[in-house]
Amino acid sequence: MSAIEARKYVKRGAAILAALLAVAASAIGLFVFRTWDRSWDAPLPDIHATTDPEVIRRGEYLVRGPAHCAACHTPKDEAQTAADGGEFPPLSGGRAFHAAPLGVIYSKNLTPDPVTGIGRYSDAQIARMLRWSVRPDGKASVQLLMPFANLSDGDLTAIISYLRAQPAVRNAVPANQFTLIGKVVKSFAPVFKPRTGIEPVVRAPEMAPTVERGKYLARTVANCVGCHTKRDPISFAAVSAEFSGGSEMEPASRPGADPSIWFVTPNLTPAHDSALTKFPDRATFVARFQKGGVHHLGSPMPWEAFGQMSTADLGALYEYLHSLPAQAGPTGEPTFRKGAAPPKRLAKAN
Repeated sequence: MSAIEARKYVKRGAAILAALLAVAASAIGLFVFRTWDRSWDAPLPDIHATTDPEVIRRGEYLVRGPAHCAACHTPKDEAQTAADGGEFPPLSGGRAFHAAPLGVIYSKNLTPDPVTGIGRYSDAQIARMLRWSVRPDGKASVQLLMPFANLSDGDLTAIISYLRAQPAVRNAVPANQFTLIGKVVKSFAPVFKPRTGIEPVVRAPEMAPTVERGKYLARTVANCVGCHTKRDPISFAAVSAEFSGGSEMEPASRPGADPSIWFVTPNLTPAHDSALTKFPDRATFVARFQKGGVHHLGSPMPWEAFGQMSTADLGALYEYLHSLPAQAGPTGEPTFRKGAAPPKRLAKAN
């Protein structure tokens, strides 16, 4: 074959490859266009709010305490100022969560306002959102932000009943904004799709310092596993063992906090030199939450909410975390300056 003929074959091959790539890109583009914000079918749970004071009190405990709803569903400055003053701000939403390069997500208004809040929706629609991660309009939410799939029907009822009993606040929240990259990821990443394999407990474990109750809190109510598991910044898929820490988080908005000081979530498994092993016993662990306050200014940990938890529930978390297998994870100070490399110190599993 002559050099001229060889060049012709190369050019022809390059043209065919370019055409194939163009077809593939067009197909992907069409798929993303049709699916990035598609509607989904998901069951509407048979949940009905009640005005029973005891049920509402249980919902108040869950919302203000372990579920720490105020950590997301309030404007940052308003929430922190109110919490520092011992008050509980209205869950009127509007907080912006910047997730570059995917876009911006805004927390929703959870007050019963009939125009901008949950007053627009049925109890079943709200329950479907909490359980299946499907919004009232049928669009999928972000699974990690609402970890309540396996809540008992009783606790779902209590939470919705409490939210219904709150004063309505008119606050129009902006729609979520996704970049082109965000739309592509949203079309493919499982975390942006409805949940599967839902296994709600028939009855929530009794409030007692047991491993069973601690597991329910850590995985289904308080979402300890969501923050204390290192995740891919694009797909949010776990890239380390659950509860072993390592996620990088921006600081909370507090007066005097340095916005360039970020945090690495600590290792909550019983590995050597992990954050959990700093507590010699259950009583010390409980006291840290109830009386310890914030050790690091700007910590994203919702200490104010977790400080509302009962001694029994905090003890249950302690027992459950100690039942986990030891996993390697971050050690030392949890802070680092954004722009610099985060701490690389890792504890051995044992």
